Amino acid sequence: QVQLVESGGGLVQAGGSLRLSCAASGSTFSQYVMGWFRQAPGKEREFVATISRSGRMTSYADSVKGRITISRDDTKATVYLQMNNLKPEDTAVYYCAAKSGGSYHATVASPRLYDDWGQGTQVTVSS
Repeated sequence: QVQLVESGGGLVQAGGSLRLSCAASGSTFSQYVMGWFRQAPGKEREFVATISRSGRMTSYADSVKGRITISRDDTKATVYLQMNNLKPEDTAVYYCAAKSGGSYHATVASPRLYDDWGQGTQVTVSS
């Protein structure tokens, strides 16, 4: 089991940028596929981005492609979400999640397959 703590959320104007961080502890970070998800009020949690254990493979939701980049630093046991050109529809609570094991280069988009979740960080984009 790994403990996850997100940070970096806040209020930003449309077109602005934020970088979210998710620090992991309690287990070997490199053994986890990492993902970012978000949940807006009244909506289901949705996939945003995922990165493989190797760090070489990434996958993104169509709604964020070209604007958001996921990365990881295993030396810091941290996964990042760089968000540029933010839109009001990006407003949500953002969660990071960890999935243990699997193929070294696999990415995972389904939230049901993740084992551990952070508490979330609020991102609000004003128009």
